[in-house]
Amino acid sequence: MADMAATQDFGAALAKQLPSGALVLLKGPLGAGKTSLVQGMAQALNINEPITSPTFAIAQHYPQGSPPLIHLDLYRLDNPAAADEIFCQEEEEARRMGAVMVVEWPERLGIEIAPAWHVELRYFNEDQRKASLRWIST
Repeated sequence: MADMAATQDFGAALAKQLPSGALVLLKGPLGAGKTSLVQGMAQALNINEPITSPTFAIAQHYPQGSPPLIHLDLYRLDNPAAADEIFCQEEEEARRMGAVMVVEWPERLGIEIAPAWHVELRYFNEDQRKASLRWIST
């Protein structure tokens, strides 16, 4: 992916393939494009409001999406038990809403999450990023 637009396009294409209730675990270093990917997903889910990283809010809900979207960012949580608690609360809400749930920084969790889509964004070279997508069922 050459730029932010390509990352957003990848997110949009991914969102179009996901069923309601899908869980996406999104890994990558700071600045790799995680929030850009979620912006593309939101656009494909017909969410018209600005999508920003919920680093300080930790979770953002977009109930108007089709399906709805819950965007969780665990970056600031150093305690795995706290991350697990917030994740479980948000996952319960996502199931109730039939929402797609995207979790940035899932490595902060102390629990294994499956089934889920695993997306990793990393720098390929100075100007490009590389994305990998895996489905893990157990």
